Amino acid sequence: MEKAYKILSLQEKISNKKAKELIDKGLVCVRGKKVQLARAEYPMQTIFEITSLLKPEVIFEDSNILAVNKPPFIESYDLADCFKGWVLLHRLDKETSGVILLVRPDSDFHLRAKKAFKEQKVYKEYVALVSGFVSEKCVINEPILTIKKGFAKSKISKDGLSAITQIEPLSVVGKKTLVKAVIKTGRTHQIRVHLKSIGHSIVGDRLYGGIDFKRIMLHALKIKIFDYEFSSPLPKEFQNLVQ
Repeated sequence: MEKAYKILSLQEKISNKKAKELIDKGLVCVRGKKVQLARAEYPMQTIFEITSLLKPEVIFEDSNILAVNKPPFIESYDLADCFKGWVLLHRLDKETSGVILLVRPDSDFHLRAKKAFKEQKVYKEYVALVSGFVSEKCVINEPILTIKKGFAKSKISKDGLSAITQIEPLSVVGKKTLVKAVIKTGRTHQIRVHLKSIGHSIVGDRLYGGIDFKRIMLHALKIKIFDYEFSSPLPKEFQNLVQ
């Protein structure tokens, strides 16, 4: 047995430091399951799989708004470094892929768009792969409280903020279900927490009880604001799940 980062460094002929970085970024898997700790021990013959980081792609751009297809494993805040002169209008979790919007800072459109988000006038549609069978549509209306101690974690709590998620099953994949999730509000980890609350955690979401996988299977499919509507193609991990 040997530490994961040491085996990986030998396998890829890279430094121990680089191997640790790849594992810490969530980019290393074994048989489809993410390696959680660089110091976790594995048999010396273990073969690790490395996920390549994709580059964010521009979906649409005009003087008001920039719509970007965010790959998984990229922090939303890092997009501002990729697209100078633009700032985030909203955020996606690190492992969540899909459409994300940026605007010109402090422009009239920026102010109007922030107000639209606050007043819940923005349509946000996601797809997620969850454990178990979701047989019918449902609306989850449970308040969410977020606690930030080094990292953010949310939970259902009467002391939390209002949160509404509409769930609709799309297809059954083995003992899992591909669902559509439309959120009226935008609380931290909202879809992840709400799906856990009904016993259907997202595949790959270990923070909220999901089974092991190489990434959190959550994708921001579509967003509508004012007269704009943007969508992001499903990543390859999802494509073979759609009937």
